[in-house]
Amino acid sequence: MSRVFGMSVASVYVHYVNKAEKKGRTQAEVDEVIRWLTGFDQHELQAHLDDETTFEDFFEAARLNPHADLIKGVVCKVRVENVEDPLMKKIRYLDLLVDELARGKAMAKILRTP
Repeated sequence: MSRVFGMSVASVYVHYVNKAEKKGRTQAEVDEVIRWLTGFDQHELQAHLDDETTFEDFFEAARLNPHADLIKGVVCKVRVENVEDPLMKKIRYLDLLVDELARGKAMAKILRTP
């Protein structure tokens, strides 16, 4: 099991927000990306952050967006679509979405809106 599976989402969330804000994006946009991927509403997301839910439990509770398989690209030198472990793939999806947000990509494209 990867060490990241047992990490709390809240411990990484602050880094997601900092990364986005340094590039002129907002915490609200980070939350929107996370909600899109996980199916959580804002209250559910905040509860997971407050409870310091692990990535494993976070994604177990999530209702992954049916369009998540459209997320393709490279994060940390790893092609997301080639990640075999289902939980690691979901974590990489989240990493890539936040990277796209920080790079200034339009929200409609990040959320794979037709």
